[in-house]
Amino acid sequence: MTTESSPAVSYWHVWTDADGISHQSRCQLSEFQKAAIQPAATPQWIGAKTRHDTTVFVTVLPAGWIGNWHENPLPQWIIPLSGRWFVETMDGVRVEMGPGDISFGEDQNTRQTGGRRGHLSGTIGSEPAVLMLVQFEIAPTIASACRLR
Repeated sequence: MTTESSPAVSYWHVWTDADGISHQSRCQLSEFQKAAIQPAATPQWIGAKTRHDTTVFVTVLPAGWIGNWHENPLPQWIIPLSGRWFVETMDGVRVEMGPGDISFGEDQNTRQTGGRRGHLSGTIGSEPAVLMLVQFEIAPTIASACRLR
């Protein structure tokens, strides 16, 4: 009999340090429990649940789209459904993502530095990037890279 180990799911965390500079860290969701999602369902690995007011929507960034430097409006999961996009933080780190990658945007409370605040983002390639966003009505954390487990 084989013992199935708990999975780990990677994500990028866009966060703000105590000096108001945004960064990106590669993190892992690893706190999963094997349980049925409802009584009659076959058990599956279920991660931590966030219970706050949420807004879920899909956005389409046209090919060639570049957003100005800005902060995420709220702490939010960003899940690429198709196409590719990038995020560049104030520390100069640029991460390119596509389907299968996820990011948690939490760069609120940055300070203007050299014309930059928050992050720069845009599409990569000749097709639009389709993103699903899950925004939370919660206060962002400061200096807490990889806080979601």
